[in-house]
Amino acid sequence: MSLPDRTGLSRREYLRAVVAVGGASALSACVAENGESDVPSGTDDPESLPSRQHAWNDALSTDDDGNVQLPEHHVLLALSLVEDGAPTDADRETVETSLRTLERAYEWSNEGLVFTIGYTPAYFERVGSLATETVDLPAPTALTTREDPEPDDFDALLHLASDHAEVVLRAEEALFSDVADVNGVDVDADLSSIFERVDDQRRTGFVGPGLPADHTDTSGVPEEVPEDAPFFMGFRSGFRANQATEDRVTITEGPFEGGTTQHVSSMDIQLETWFTQDSHRQRVSKMFSPEHVDEDLVGEIGEQLSTSSGVTDERIEATAEDARTRGVVGHAQKAARAREDGHPLLLRRDFNTVDGDRPGLHFLSLQREIEEFVRVREAMTGSDLAGNGVGGVFNNGILQYIFVNRRGNYLVPPRSLRALPPGDPA
Repeated sequence: MSLPDRTGLSRREYLRAVVAVGGASALSACVAENGESDVPSGTDDPESLPSRQHAWNDALSTDDDGNVQLPEHHVLLALSLVEDGAPTDADRETVETSLRTLERAYEWSNEGLVFTIGYTPAYFERVGSLATETVDLPAPTALTTREDPEPDDFDALLHLASDHAEVVLRAEEALFSDVADVNGVDVDADLSSIFERVDDQRRTGFVGPGLPADHTDTSGVPEEVPEDAPFFMGFRSGFRANQATEDRVTITEGPFEGGTTQHVSSMDIQLETWFTQDSHRQRVSKMFSPEHVDEDLVGEIGEQLSTSSGVTDERIEATAEDARTRGVVGHAQKAARAREDGHPLLLRRDFNTVDGDRPGLHFLSLQREIEEFVRVREAMTGSDLAGNGVGGVFNNGILQYIFVNRRGNYLVPPRSLRALPPGDPA
């Protein structure tokens, strides 16, 4: 993929575009555009880092309401093992050394770099049976009759995230290219002898106020995307009260105690229909609930909501009645029906994308068991509501506007087992 033409692009648009391209030329273009960022260094003491790979929240910034803010730039690297058979101890040492280089180079924060590496069911078929008595990791499948997703059947997925485009690009180069140092730290080993990148499954994206509106020159992204919205569909997300805690999504027993499971759905979004055929009131009712419209709870992009989406127990209980009597139900109120003792099951870390030059979302969730993601997805699908006032997709939340292309399930081990874990560690 060639570098984008700088003409007519804002600085933010250009940086997003070069992250999507990747590689040494993209890194050079990023530095030429932005200069060398003053990025805080990491640590030589691995014990000072969280034992959980997915422990990001305490290190990330928060908005004015105290909601965690994800880094702006994201890269998902799909990885396949170079050699057949189970990895060796030397392979594991190489992977760990490579990942430790990033932790020495960059502070564990938005301003530096946060990352995870997770492993697919296909990987564990290669290395030996997974300890399934404590880890639920089925192969990904279609979850509705409307989808026929491609499975993520490579070996691993590396998620890199930073507020600085240069950092995610330089981290990728340090892992897979002949780079002498990264942010002043010598690169003693890289992943190229262990993994090869699945280039056609390299996925990128962004999240943050104003970033979606920067892409109205992309086919399928209408001018109506609100200027300050952090997500393509126009509303804030990731409210603290509607996110599972990192404790809630952590595996609590067995050899992978301290890890978590990860699901990634890559999807297209039909934004033109969403913005040009629906009014703002209709979008609010389909994203949240009809009562959100009645009580004017949301505002233009959700600025009137603080730490919660406003989906109360009463609004959850009213879902079926809203379908029958209002002819519409909200995405948020449907999905909230899967809460357990009033608590969310998923910790979402999803982000916008224009991969393939079209608007979409890489929906990334963490949960203790994949079954919990499936449970939330079934509640969000709302098949039980279809024919009782709403259709299978029409006026049934946002189903009409999203189209899933890929699904992947991963085990994200604790940091101590992140380097090519065996299926059943002793």
